[in-house]
Amino acid sequence: MKKFEAMVLSCIDPRFQTKVYKYLKNKKLLGKYSSFTIAGAGIGVTHKRFRRWHSTFWDNLDTSIKLHRIKKLIVINHKDCGAAKIANKQKKFNASIEDRMHKVSFKNIKIKLKKKYPNLKVNFKILSI
Repeated sequence: MKKFEAMVLSCIDPRFQTKVYKYLKNKKLLGKYSSFTIAGAGIGVTHKRFRRWHSTFWDNLDTSIKLHRIKKLIVINHKDCGAAKIANKQKKFNASIEDRMHKVSFKNIKIKLKKKYPNLKVNFKILSI
């Protein structure tokens, strides 16, 4: 069986796909990860606005762990995230608010991982578009 190293959680934004590919290529991970792509990446799987999506992500992660025996989750969010704007629901939205939303999503993922998968490593990254 082929060895997979990680599962990558990333965003659906078309502007983001080449950046994710280049990031993973630089990390020498091409062909060594399973992928889960959803609007907002970390925000999409943690923010209450997208609550119906949460279990889909966690079920998929569980499946990836079982099938591919991954040892790490890599969460790649990006700046100028439309899902963050939708989740925010406020007229005021700026880089500081968005940055806080990314950090909260990372914190929430880390908390859940620690409970459910204590041995799974996690890396977080925010890329610019």
